[in-house]
Amino acid sequence: MATTVLKLVLASASPRRREWLARLGIEPDAVVPADIDETPRPAELPRDYALRMAREKARILDGAGAHVLAGDTVVAAGRRILPKAENEATARDCLQLLSGRRHRVLSAVALAYPDGTIRDKLSETQLKFKRLSPEEIDAYIASGEWEGKAGGYAIQGMAEALIPWIQGSHSGVVGLPLYETRVLLKAAGFPIG
Repeated sequence: MATTVLKLVLASASPRRREWLARLGIEPDAVVPADIDETPRPAELPRDYALRMAREKARILDGAGAHVLAGDTVVAAGRRILPKAENEATARDCLQLLSGRRHRVLSAVALAYPDGTIRDKLSETQLKFKRLSPEEIDAYIASGEWEGKAGGYAIQGMAEALIPWIQGSHSGVVGLPLYETRVLLKAAGFPIG
């Protein structure tokens, strides 16, 4: 009996997603970032937005007979979706908003099958930043770790030392919830132990 070799395209420019996927023993056959409009819809809730972004990224690529894996990570303060920090002012605004308070990180992962079917999962993690002094914010801004990061921070760097409490998926906060990703890939037939 012939074994079907499954192919996987990772629809992400994030080197972290590729690194975390390797923790599952999976090396994508191709990495093709999905270029889509990531503007939230009016009154769109963070959970709905994260799932929509992951699905759209998975759907946008023609996998040419391959499965397409995509993800999206959203930092939310209440119902507010925080932006990806593209400049220092945005990063500073995000850090000042998150200082001393709890927030959520929603990390969605979607797997598009070659037949067009899409399956998805969502990881929700709650975190709390310590109350940040102006000097701590300045030091974090100077580090440059905030660049391009949802909510203006990266937990896998200096920010981890500023977070006294986390409940949920650390890998989800980094950007690829490993448990949920494993469930999707295993259900599709990928060889994961």
